[in-house]
Amino acid sequence: MSESNTTTVLSVRVSREERALLEAAAEQSRTSLSEFMRRSSLDAAEAEVLGRSVVTIPAKDWEAFERWVRSPAEPNPALETLARLTPTWER
Repeated sequence: MSESNTTTVLSVRVSREERALLEAAAEQSRTSLSEFMRRSSLDAAEAEVLGRSVVTIPAKDWEAFERWVRSPAEPNPALETLARLTPTWER
């Protein structure tokens, strides 16, 4: 078995009420509690990490970045077409 396919056990303590909620969510997702917890935890972890990422712009590139930020957006015909459509909830 390659190392990328190995798994480890992660244990977490929850109250009875929390477990009942997690089990209900897993059932509604048509998946096991373990798979639901794994997917939900990974989604939350990814959002947390991405939400706290810091982008550093080198001083030599700062003026070019500011010009780019202040420049008008380029037309996007596909988005313009999409914006003209009636939303499905209004049909």
